[in-house]
Amino acid sequence: TGLTTGQRVVTVQKGPLYRVRGSHVTLWCKVSGYQGPAEQNFQWSIYLPSAPEREVQIVSTVDPSFPYAIYTQRVRSRGIFVERLQGDAVLLHITELQERDAGEYECHTPNTDERYFGSYSAKTNLSVIADTLSASMAPQALTLTEGDAVELTCEVSKSTAQHTHLSVGWFLQEAGEHHAEEVLTLSRDFILKPGPSYERRFQEGDVRLSKVGNTTYKLFMGGVKPSDQGQLYCEAAEWIEDPDEIWKDISRKQTERTLLAVVSQGRDLSVDIAAAERSLSEGDTLQLKCVVGAPKSSSRHFKVIWLLNSVEVATVDPQGVSIWEEGYQERAKLGQLRAFKQSNTVYDLTISEVGLKDKGTYQCSVLEMKTPGDSHSIQTNVSPGIQVNVKPVGDRMRLSVSTSTPRVTAGDSLILHCEVQGAAGPVSVRWWHLPPRHPGHRVLVATMEQDGTLSLGSAYRDGQARGSLRLEKESSGTFTLVIPGTLDEEDGGQYRCEATQWSRGRNWTEKGEAAVLVSSMAGLGLQATLRSRIATVTHGQSFELVCQVNANYTLEEVPASVRWLFQRSPAGPSQELVRVFPSGTEVWGTAQPHFQGKAQLAKAGTSFRLHIHSALPAHEGTYQCEVEVWRRNTRPLGQPAASTRSNVVGIKVVLPESKLQVATKDSSVEIASGNAAIECRIVFAQNNSQFAVTWYLLPPLADATPLQIIRASYSSILEYGSEFSSPAQKSRFLSQRVSSSVFQLQILSADQRDQGRYYCVVEEWLWLVDGWYKLGEGTSGRTTLKFKFPGEQPGLPMERTNHSLSAREGEAAALPCRLQGAHLPGTRLSATWFQVESGGRDSALLTLRYDGTVEYPQERLAGRLHLRRPSAGDFSLTLSSVERGDAGVYYCQLQQWQQQSEGKDWALQASARSGYTQLTTIPPESTVLSRICSSPSLLNFILYLPLVLILLLALAVFCWYCKFRK
Repeated sequence: TGLTTGQRVVTVQKGPLYRVRGSHVTLWCKVSGYQGPAEQNFQWSIYLPSAPEREVQIVSTVDPSFPYAIYTQRVRSRGIFVERLQGDAVLLHITELQERDAGEYECHTPNTDERYFGSYSAKTNLSVIADTLSASMAPQALTLTEGDAVELTCEVSKSTAQHTHLSVGWFLQEAGEHHAEEVLTLSRDFILKPGPSYERRFQEGDVRLSKVGNTTYKLFMGGVKPSDQGQLYCEAAEWIEDPDEIWKDISRKQTERTLLAVVSQGRDLSVDIAAAERSLSEGDTLQLKCVVGAPKSSSRHFKVIWLLNSVEVATVDPQGVSIWEEGYQERAKLGQLRAFKQSNTVYDLTISEVGLKDKGTYQCSVLEMKTPGDSHSIQTNVSPGIQVNVKPVGDRMRLSVSTSTPRVTAGDSLILHCEVQGAAGPVSVRWWHLPPRHPGHRVLVATMEQDGTLSLGSAYRDGQARGSLRLEKESSGTFTLVIPGTLDEEDGGQYRCEATQWSRGRNWTEKGEAAVLVSSMAGLGLQATLRSRIATVTHGQSFELVCQVNANYTLEEVPASVRWLFQRSPAGPSQELVRVFPSGTEVWGTAQPHFQGKAQLAKAGTSFRLHIHSALPAHEGTYQCEVEVWRRNTRPLGQPAASTRSNVVGIKVVLPESKLQVATKDSSVEIASGNAAIECRIVFAQNNSQFAVTWYLLPPLADATPLQIIRASYSSILEYGSEFSSPAQKSRFLSQRVSSSVFQLQILSADQRDQGRYYCVVEEWLWLVDGWYKLGEGTSGRTTLKFKFPGEQPGLPMERTNHSLSAREGEAAALPCRLQGAHLPGTRLSATWFQVESGGRDSALLTLRYDGTVEYPQERLAGRLHLRRPSAGDFSLTLSSVERGDAGVYYCQLQQWQQQSEGKDWALQASARSGYTQLTTIPPESTVLSRICSSPSLLNFILYLPLVLILLLALAVFCWYCKFRK
């Protein structure tokens, strides 16, 4: 026993935690400061969001009866279990996370202390989110010669609402191997990490990974080797940072495989085998591919023999004719087996409807023949073996039955759930009722066949008795049985679900039961049906709902009331519109004020009517009527004897048609300098409409993406695009409405980087009693902004040579920009440095205006950017403390300004742009060889050193010869 003197402290993994549906989840819990045995016990419970105060017990290390019924099956099948890490620490495992597993988890340790002192439980929150990660790569079979290059493309995307990171990597799985070898991975921290076998080739640049756009990742392998052959695939992982600052992979996806065969230059024939899927279930399709690698394969002749556990299955001769062994001929005639020649180097074997006898080790043997008809081979090679496993279908299906209505009163509905998991084929379901007073007797309730056909048992076909019974299959594989109205206590007892899975003439059945208790009351058979002649109405049109009530008695003989319910959205609550009491008194609810005054109520016989005049958008939603009845000859006081709710009817309200027309003719605006105005004109719209205008820029590049500049909502709220959100950009781009039909985009102090095509998107909004609604939108034509310069002014003489520079990280780099010759007297120059961006609009780094002021559009770079000698015409940019992210292409743009006359504004006269400078950054680490290669003078000295030594030696020989002659 471990005795301590401190107080007990229970610690659980810090939340909130976000995990994806279907994943394997673990939660740790530990206890310290306890007295008693060294091995402590743990109990896990959950508090569901729907009942945050109610504890639902899940699993215990000491009490097998601890789990509630909803978790019993999963605990027994080890879908949920506790792993003991040590005596006072455990892990809770949920092997397949479900949406209903979201909630607040509590870890509790039963007391073993002499007295209660400290904390005995701790809680954490777990949220279940959708798995949005996807990874795809087109499958292919490639045969390359040693030394060739290969490039593979992988598409990876996610749409998780939480902040997550991605890692993307390529892996190689050799034939016959279970474990894949890492080639190259881009980690969640955006760091490239090669596998151990590819470290050297990565450093040499023969193995590279690049990201193109938002979702495309490319792997390049130069100089492939025989060790590269096998199955290449891409694996993406989505990571989230937990509150304890530990990153957790919440989802992983693998793509389909690319089969790569590498023909060694020293060997003439290679053979490899691959399977689309190695682990199958009965009835699945097995697809095998045999790839032959050989030089000049198109002019050679091969015979391929397929083997299972070293026994021949089929032979494909050089002409592509397949010959089956005796035990496989019958299945081949039925079309279940196919062996064919896809090309001279690719051979396929397909087995449809695989059985247990098809599992084992597959190989393909390739024999090369001198001519197609030869019986003797020149050479033979056999592929490695590939293991294929086939599981019985019935082993995978599991069934659990539950009810959300365990206790009801006669007349209430019953809701039963039959959850089927792991079914590999079509499933049919039968629901049976086992009456409590008739042991051994069962009554068929409903059947849903494999194709979804629904049939009811004879006792449940009368819809007036228990209502319109429903049996529905949800996407999760749950079959829900709804009995709208119970008659009496005889409807209680056990309800059994039998699920049968069908596959290739065989079937497997699983059973499960749930118990319900129905309290006694007189069976009144009350039922209400709601209908409407039209489901879609236009704004201002009227519609009517009819609630038809049926009962096995005369409705006029009993007091009855009707309550009309309305639900605006599926996720919102159902709200009461109006209640009509048996006396005829109407009481309107306050939640939906747009109905009173527009609704008319009426009753005729056994039907209640709700008529809505001049429909509004606020009237769109689902409607339902609820009818309550009291017993005959009694006053309608207290609880009714019976009540029923109708089906729901959805009404959609269509908004008025938009008449908006926007001018679509293209135009151009040409300015020399100063401000520019782009016009957006509305040709036609409704008089009482309001408009939201969004301005876009199409940069000069042909494939550039439109950039949002500014959006002015109908209430004049401005929203700038990401490229125009800086204070400097916001002060230059303004959206104005100059008349009822004309909007203008004002560009203040426009310069050449503002050149491009502009257009606007106009949204038409209309106020309809209860709010603003968007009717439509229109897009204008393109307006091209150009700059013109005075014709008599000469251009700026600039050096336009392209440069390529290398700079070590942490050092400085000088980017050239020089004016050749002097500029005109009385003029001034301005300069702007840009970095080329892939989006089409280059990023401005520094601007020297003609009045000498300097602006830094990117303030984070202000301390690292310096101009050399602007006064001498040298506008070269010095970039200090070079970082890895500084690598890229740069250029500068010079503008010449001249004052028209004393006291007048300065006008732009000419403009010119330098050549491009490619900046490459070098990591801080370097070798002697890299220092030599990066120093031109030292490299030239080493290259010419042998020539100098030869000349000195020749001179010495000549001097010796002259001395000897003397």
